[in-house]
Amino acid sequence: MIGQLSGTIARHADGFVMLDVGGVGYKIRVTATVYQSLAHEREQVTLFTHLAVRENALDLYGFQDMRELRFFELLISVSGIGPKTAIAILSIADVGTIVAAVSEGNSAYLTKVAGIGRKIAEKIVLELRDKLGAVEPGEGTLGIKDDADVLEALRSLGYQSAEAREALKRIPKETMGAGGRLKAALKTLSAK
Repeated sequence: MIGQLSGTIARHADGFVMLDVGGVGYKIRVTATVYQSLAHEREQVTLFTHLAVRENALDLYGFQDMRELRFFELLISVSGIGPKTAIAILSIADVGTIVAAVSEGNSAYLTKVAGIGRKIAEKIVLELRDKLGAVEPGEGTLGIKDDADVLEALRSLGYQSAEAREALKRIPKETMGAGGRLKAALKTLSAK
């Protein structure tokens, strides 16, 4: 099992980085957050990895810290959640925010991920809540309810769920409050 790789970023494309480790290039799928922070070629990095073995592929998934990796492994332990879906979940917010949403039973927050409906989100919350235990809400948890409200407001204005989720991803993290986040989302949607 490949648990950690250190090397130079040789290439990057949407959703993955090519890490040159001693002349061997490893294609590693990463979250949107990790991708944005590692988008500089020739940068030296260390990634904690998970090797997903399937019948027709060996896929590496990379994370900047062990907490992300552990949460990723918890997510894929939920039946019906594969590595690509787990990466998508980790791309919507930092681990602390998602853990807080699960601990609070806020399944609506997880429906921001394309392909995750209410039933699957509830299943994730149900199966992970006991494994996570009580979590102290962090500063990243303040926007959970706001984002759920903004998503619902955009849907009621006639936007498709996928459009609304994409607009939420583009809102700067420092934008606080449901009203401010809704304005920013509408501005993003009108710019298209």
